[in-house]
Amino acid sequence: MHYDVFNGDADGICALLQLRLEEPLVSTRITGIKRDIALLERVVAEPGDTVTVLDISMAKNSDALSQLLDNGVMVDYIDHHAAGAIPEHSNLTATISEAPEVCTALLVNGRLRGVRVEWAITGAFGDNLDEPAQRLAEKSGLRAPDIARLKELGVCINYNGYGPSLDDLHFHPDALYESLLEAGRPQAFLDSSTFRQLQQGYQDDLAASAALIPIVEESAFAVYQLPNAPWARRVSGIYSNDLVRAHPDRAHAVLTEQDDGAFLVSVRAPFNNRAGADQVCSQFDTGGGRAAAAGINRLPAYDVGALFAALATQYGSPR
Repeated sequence: MHYDVFNGDADGICALLQLRLEEPLVSTRITGIKRDIALLERVVAEPGDTVTVLDISMAKNSDALSQLLDNGVMVDYIDHHAAGAIPEHSNLTATISEAPEVCTALLVNGRLRGVRVEWAITGAFGDNLDEPAQRLAEKSGLRAPDIARLKELGVCINYNGYGPSLDDLHFHPDALYESLLEAGRPQAFLDSSTFRQLQQGYQDDLAASAALIPIVEESAFAVYQLPNAPWARRVSGIYSNDLVRAHPDRAHAVLTEQDDGAFLVSVRAPFNNRAGADQVCSQFDTGGGRAAAAGINRLPAYDVGALFAALATQYGSPR
């Protein structure tokens, strides 16, 4: 039996799309919301089974990975998050890069030598890697209107993955993957009713966020707070990406209130200095991510001040 384990955001979905369109394979798929990254523990594999892992941190799945490898399961691991110590094991193939302008969809594109490059471009745009995506699109001979549509698609796929639970999403990530796989090419999906529904949801939620102002605004960083509402939970990550591009010299944190009064947190390093977001978030129990973009799954209200202090320490003291 084969398992495909992938992040439910644009990068994870577009990475798997490239592989399965080029290398069709019947598999058991395991995914979830974007922040649900402890996915390997859900794999119940037997010796001789195979697993492909896409766009989830090896460091956050190290125990489950070691158990699978030691049980005789072959694992192909492709990712761009913090890996920690990569096991030296005959059952493991690892393609890992933590470079700031690399995502999993681009790593898969390199492995497949560009045969499904449009999905790689879509995934990179969705992962807020506009510059690498644009360069790859131009190198591939795509026209400006087509590139703009791939960017819109990537952003919308990524937007669908945000929220603390599957109930907040427009589509379960696996159902969205299935629709994209059936379409085959981005252009076909862009003409579908599924995309129109996703596009409308994204536009409506983004419009609802337009009136937000920062609760903390310093030269080095700013913090925004979103209310406890489905639209806010869905738009939090995309809103964070937009802030970084609007204010490229400062870091940003977006706090979304949850039912119990704690916060879901997205942290983005300054666009012009893509480092440190993971160091800020890893100071908290449920935090992690990449140098450029990281998050905290649950920040108690009493730790909000500690988050402000961590941002100030990482990016500069308040003026």
